[in-house]
Amino acid sequence: MTADPVSVSNDSHDASGTVDGNATQSRTNSFSQQSDDSQTAADFIRDQLQLEADAREALPYSIENCTKPLGSLRQNVFACLTCNPPPENPDDPFKPAGVCYSCSVQCHGEHELVEIFQKRNFTCDCGTTRFKPEQQCTLRINPETNTKGGVHSEQPDVNNKYNQNFSNHFCACSIDYKPDEQKGTMFQCLGLGTHETGGCGEDWYHPGCLVGMGPKWFEKQEKQPKQLSNGNDGTLATISEDPTPQDDAHPQTNDGPGEDEDEDPPLPDGFPAEEAFDHFLCYKCVEAYPWIKRYAGTPGFLPAVFLKKENEASLSRKRKLEDDDLEADSGRIKRVKDGSEEAEAEAVLPAPEISEVDPEVKDEVKDEVKEDEVPAVAECKLPSLPPAPTGQFSLFMTEDFRDRFCRCASCFPNLEPHPQLLEEEEAYEPPLSDGESEHNSTHGSGSLYERGESALKNVDRVRAIEGVMAYNHLKERLKPFFQQFAESGKAIGAEDIKEYFAKLRGDEQAIKDAGEAAKEDHRQEQSGY
Repeated sequence: MTADPVSVSNDSHDASGTVDGNATQSRTNSFSQQSDDSQTAADFIRDQLQLEADAREALPYSIENCTKPLGSLRQNVFACLTCNPPPENPDDPFKPAGVCYSCSVQCHGEHELVEIFQKRNFTCDCGTTRFKPEQQCTLRINPETNTKGGVHSEQPDVNNKYNQNFSNHFCACSIDYKPDEQKGTMFQCLGLGTHETGGCGEDWYHPGCLVGMGPKWFEKQEKQPKQLSNGNDGTLATISEDPTPQDDAHPQTNDGPGEDEDEDPPLPDGFPAEEAFDHFLCYKCVEAYPWIKRYAGTPGFLPAVFLKKENEASLSRKRKLEDDDLEADSGRIKRVKDGSEEAEAEAVLPAPEISEVDPEVKDEVKDEVKEDEVPAVAECKLPSLPPAPTGQFSLFMTEDFRDRFCRCASCFPNLEPHPQLLEEEEAYEPPLSDGESEHNSTHGSGSLYERGESALKNVDRVRAIEGVMAYNHLKERLKPFFQQFAESGKAIGAEDIKEYFAKLRGDEQAIKDAGEAAKEDHRQEQSGY
């Protein structure tokens, strides 16, 4: 029977050949499997692979190239509050700046960043005069040295537009955005203009702020008692205001205190369901370009969502209750009338069908229509549209809204400055980090083995050979050390590794001898075949 190499040694036997239980227990407690930070090699590899998978999920795209050489793009933009902190006084001068996805990781990875998401017609500002000279871009080629990195003080793109998002303020309420404290979903305006022209510059909005209820609309909705459905007699059922539940029941509602903290609050009254629209224009952009108001409530566009003040919202709720009562009364009256009008409806004669018209008259009408056909210019749709609603409102659009615009000679000039209204925009996405780049590098992606292999490809041949030899030498020394733990199934702790490497560092001659022995063993194995 073979003794356990971890729990039993020669020193643990007394003169009679029995094992000293106390000594064995003491040695067992000294081994690293009792350490909180110990783990087996298999556990370490599994954890390492999971960490790398999590990193690739968090940063799925390649971070090797800055997008500034590509010019103006619709791309994900980040603002660095460390390099460009906004002033405490909003009236003080501020030089905003935005960087691309790659620069946010490689050049500003340890800074405080604001993810603004997609902005159209934007060029990366990293390494330009919008940053201090010491804050350099590490991804672009420096024209002075013809090497990668050290780029600074270049001229930024004058066509870049900046709104309050670059100072970490969002929505009409100009909230200082904090992801951990944000509750609910914010929606990005499609944008028809910049803040300079009266628009918003693709700002993000709380649903409550679009209907005049503010960024914490859900708190106001939670305070309002829910109305139960109408009874059979058309009257509202009574609502108990007693907060104490009966029979130890704990009813939960979507907007009550019993809801899940991770669950989004319900949308405010008057705001359309998320699946009902594809894009939207905020009331600022609609007011800046009022010609688009005529499309509210037409095919491709939802009815206007008005921005109501607090007193207007309360009055509208009161009117709604009154209207519901009137509808219930009118419904009862209508049912009474229907019974008396059924006989009269039966006596009404049907209208004559078209087929009864004289065939000669029909032919004359067809000839007149043919003569009027083939219009020289597309007809304008505006005369058929309803009047524009009055007041401030946001406009929500369905997926096919672009096909619904009038493009006649007089209306097209309104659309032409806004390509996002003519066709869907194409957003730039960096290549995925899983594939190797043209330089055969897997920096920021792949496993540690793949990245080590890539590093060897990028060094000269002599250093690569020396590195491989050093690796093989270290592998031969570590193999028996790991093997004893693998065979026993015991965990390796940090103290075991530190002790072993201290032993290696403290005996240089033994390392050299071991290296020579490894070479001799290797040659003997080859000659033995």
